[in-house]
Amino acid sequence: MKTIDTKILLGDCKDVLKDIDDESIDLIVTSPPYADRRMNTYGGVKPEKYVDWFLQISKELLRVLKPDGTFILNIKEKAENGERHTYVLELILELRKQGWLWTEEFIWHKKNAYPGKWPNRFRDSWERCLQFNKTRKFNMYQQNVMIPVGDWANGRLKNLSDTDKRRDNAKNGSGFGKNISNWVDRDMVYPTNVLHFATVCNNKNHSAAFPEELPEWFIKLFTKEYDTVLDPFMGSGTTLYVAKRMARNSIGIDIQKEYIEMVQKELAEKELILFEPKNKYGKTKSK
Repeated sequence: MKTIDTKILLGDCKDVLKDIDDESIDLIVTSPPYADRRMNTYGGVKPEKYVDWFLQISKELLRVLKPDGTFILNIKEKAENGERHTYVLELILELRKQGWLWTEEFIWHKKNAYPGKWPNRFRDSWERCLQFNKTRKFNMYQQNVMIPVGDWANGRLKNLSDTDKRRDNAKNGSGFGKNISNWVDRDMVYPTNVLHFATVCNNKNHSAAFPEELPEWFIKLFTKEYDTVLDPFMGSGTTLYVAKRMARNSIGIDIQKEYIEMVQKELAEKELILFEPKNKYGKTKSK
């Protein structure tokens, strides 16, 4: 049986990435410090300097990613002086100039977000997960993220009209269309690009840990077993935990020594639990 390799590297990812081989990574999933955020742990990056700062890193990410690999960037712009900052939009444009293809944008809906308001806006309950690729042909295993068809089919698919039984092209000339009959007798369907995952509520000793479901979904969609997943802003190590559980190799980088030590310790503990001897009933043998 193949072994799973998990590497945890200390340092500024801009520098550490230079030691990773060209075109050796299948998937990058990461959430860098947002502009003016995580001041105590990462020092914070001003919105006006964010694009230049990140382009140094994305240059290395472009080099290490395989031609058929994918880069997922979880990020959200801040509100300041009554309006949204544009640094994320500016970053997207500059990444395209750098050679990245902006293939898709997934929305992570935080389904447990609590209510709130400001004078001119409401509580944020979503974040961007931007998908970038090096080429238009990349690995994507769509069947791995299929979902149950849902209750909507019980009524909508019972009495189909003639229009429902053929491709109904949009009347606005967009070229898009649908054939409702395609969903008859289907148990599973493909999801949308809106992901409904709750935020992490328990203490993970990190100011911005994302839920395990988030990297898990992208790892399912863009990799197969023994592929290599990279998180250059590892933080609490969620991507690495999930990758190991899913039999993927992984590399995590972080500039904070305390996070490196924490992830090393927790990975070791999780591995002990994972490989603890089981009895014939599937329960852990008592010691």
